[in-house]
Amino acid sequence: MKVTVHVRPGSAREAVGGSHDGAVVIRVRERAVDGRANEAVVKALAGAFHVPRRAVRIVSGGRSRRKVVEISGDDAELTSGVARLLEAT
Repeated sequence: MKVTVHVRPGSAREAVGGSHDGAVVIRVRERAVDGRANEAVVKALAGAFHVPRRAVRIVSGGRSRRKVVEISGDDAELTSGVARLLEAT
């Protein structure tokens, strides 16, 4: 399943949830330097969807705040998880 995310690097707290222009918001502490924020995004999404980190892959937007991420797993569970995260604040 592909999910559009909006990353907020350098946040005071890490969180996954909320919506920004239809994308799931991911707040990570790491700055966007040397791919650290991207790695934090993968780790955060894996934790939020309860899948291994290898099941999460950034498809596009590696150098942008808006990314498309592919998550491997049960589509029904992933779809309900995305809906839940979009509603979270």
